[in-house]
Amino acid sequence: MGNGSHHAQEVTVALAGNPNAGKTSLFNALTGARQHVGNYPGVTVERRTGHYEFEGRRYNVVDLPGTYSLTSYSPEERIAQLELLEHAPEVVVAVVDETALKRSLVLVAQLMHLTGRMVLCLNMADEARMSGQKLDIALLERLLGMPVVETVGHKQQGMDGLVRAIARAASQERVGNRLVLGERLDAALRRVREAVAGAGIPPERAGWDAVKLLENDPGYTSRYREKGGAFAAAVAAAARERKRIEAATGMDITLFMAECYFGFVDGLLREVVVRQPREDARAVSDRIDDILVNRVLGIPFFLAVMYLVFWTTFTVGEYPMDWLEAGFDLLGKAVGGLWAPGSDAMLRSLIVDGVIGGVGGVLVFLPNIVLLFLSLTFLEDTGYMARAAFLVDRVMHRFGLHGRSFIPLVTGFGCSIPGIMATRTLENERDRLTTMLVLPLMSCGARLPIWMLLIPAFFPPAWRAPALWLIYAVGIVLALLFALLLRRSILKGEEAPFVMELPPYRLPTLRSVIGRAVQRAWMYLKKAGTLILAISVVMWFLLNTPADVFSGKTEAAALDRAPDSSSVNEPGRSTLTSAEPGEIVGGGQPAASVPGGATSDDAERARAAEEMRRSLAGRIGRLMEPVIAPLGFDWKLGTAMLGAFAAKEGFVAQLGVIYAMGEVDETSDQLRDALHRDYSRLTAVSLMLFLLIATPCMATVAVMRRETGGWKWPLVQFFGLTATGYLVSLVVYQVGRTLF
Repeated sequence: MGNGSHHAQEVTVALAGNPNAGKTSLFNALTGARQHVGNYPGVTVERRTGHYEFEGRRYNVVDLPGTYSLTSYSPEERIAQLELLEHAPEVVVAVVDETALKRSLVLVAQLMHLTGRMVLCLNMADEARMSGQKLDIALLERLLGMPVVETVGHKQQGMDGLVRAIARAASQERVGNRLVLGERLDAALRRVREAVAGAGIPPERAGWDAVKLLENDPGYTSRYREKGGAFAAAVAAAARERKRIEAATGMDITLFMAECYFGFVDGLLREVVVRQPREDARAVSDRIDDILVNRVLGIPFFLAVMYLVFWTTFTVGEYPMDWLEAGFDLLGKAVGGLWAPGSDAMLRSLIVDGVIGGVGGVLVFLPNIVLLFLSLTFLEDTGYMARAAFLVDRVMHRFGLHGRSFIPLVTGFGCSIPGIMATRTLENERDRLTTMLVLPLMSCGARLPIWMLLIPAFFPPAWRAPALWLIYAVGIVLALLFALLLRRSILKGEEAPFVMELPPYRLPTLRSVIGRAVQRAWMYLKKAGTLILAISVVMWFLLNTPADVFSGKTEAAALDRAPDSSSVNEPGRSTLTSAEPGEIVGGGQPAASVPGGATSDDAERARAAEEMRRSLAGRIGRLMEPVIAPLGFDWKLGTAMLGAFAAKEGFVAQLGVIYAMGEVDETSDQLRDALHRDYSRLTAVSLMLFLLIATPCMATVAVMRRETGGWKWPLVQFFGLTATGYLVSLVVYQVGRTLF
């Protein structure tokens, strides 16, 4: 900045402001559909960029993370500083809530140290006017030395004035700093700034470096000391000024500087506020809060709202999910029809089962995501979300979680994918990471078919409801304990205090709510879909490729002759003609001796079971057997768990193939009987715990990769939960065998 870049055809504009100031609405109004949402490298903090054209110039807009201050050390504040200092936007638009000027303008004062080309955007101007407030905008412009514009972002009012103000700021030369913080602090900052400039720091950065050195920011002081020379002299100058101020005032330097900022804001408002807002401006919101945030009524109302959200998400969403599922089935049949009936061509299987089946099985969750974000966006824009977080924060805080973590965690009971995406309502990186990492422990709807298969198979009717309740309760308890452990270990750090100004209730616009929900849906389709497609193809390859492709016929024949450690040849057990004695592949009688003779369907199912056994997935299941045997599992359960990685509910379908029963669901008495005959109740408990805790599904891995911006945290989650699931199941099974 300051090298003539403002005359270029492209101008970078940064939007900075407090959370809930309406930056996102302004960003959407400026850029429309010409925007990209990603993550900053290595962190979960969202990065929004977009652009618009005006008078022959392209304006690239960056929506900085919401922050109340630039003087503390949260990831959001560090990122905001980095964007402003290292990437040097030509124009900074300070977005403030006009109904809360005293708090909002403190950040503006700090931003004035960083840049000379600013625009002050007074958002939510309609609410300020309704409250009776009136400002002298022209005087405010003269006092600050920057364009000032009033806007109503969610209604797209005042956008033409904002665009013109940005263009005006981009075209002017850098203006002098008109920030007045008092004679003592101004003089101290001037002397430190001169010392910093003497070290060769350019003028546009020297002011901010002087502030950080005077504050004794450890990052800045250590970096300056390491360079020595004039840099070390600047640190010494800052130390002298700090000591002088603290001796004269008897105050810590940071507290003194905060008072100076608020003094500047108070003086500014005394000059420019023509008419004060009425005292009863928030009276309606306060009366509503008397009920919604009431100690007795608040939690029941919140639970009712959450029930409505999830009923909408998963009950109303069931209809479009069924339509999508039927559509993918029709597409699969249409594509499969391009081959001759009964064809087992690999290309056909790859396209129909791998690509269409795999991706379609994940994209059916799209209606859930759209409905969930429609609901959450509506609640957030009305102002109720802030109240909800306030209500549950006390309990969540004891386990290292933020009040806002409650909603993503509860969403996880329906599906982990929208739950992980819902963590975007969390502004602190550690809070968001903690919530995402423990979220798969919430027993999602995809696991319910597994519980509905296993619990009736192994538990008498009186124990079935308690068993289902316990599996959900175990997940909740483990999630809370894991969150506490994470915040005291790898995510250790100063916990974000629950500082949240409860905004007044507002009626959001339909355009804003739908726009943000559609944007999330598109992100899910565009980003997660690519990885899901790749994993789907890999899973298809494992399930459909014979092991002898790589091992050779001799090794495959040896595999056929290998004894099945999980089966004992007993009367009444079914066998498969081509399988070893004792192999369990049917529902109670030999496949070749079905009453009335084997049907073509029987033969087809037997062939599918044999193909599964000889596939790479079956081979991997056998190789896994020595590792999972201490948990009470055999190769059949191991192979089914490989299928469950694609989708948890796929565990049931895989068992149906392995047992040569064709297409089955969780209500299949035949499959339940076969499982009950082959495994003990203790094995069932061990299996349920493992499937609850371990191996998040491929869609969860893909969305974690998308949301965290890398592979580190998805791998930590996958292997951490899998190791934990293994240990828990091992202890339960081995202790159970010893005791019973």
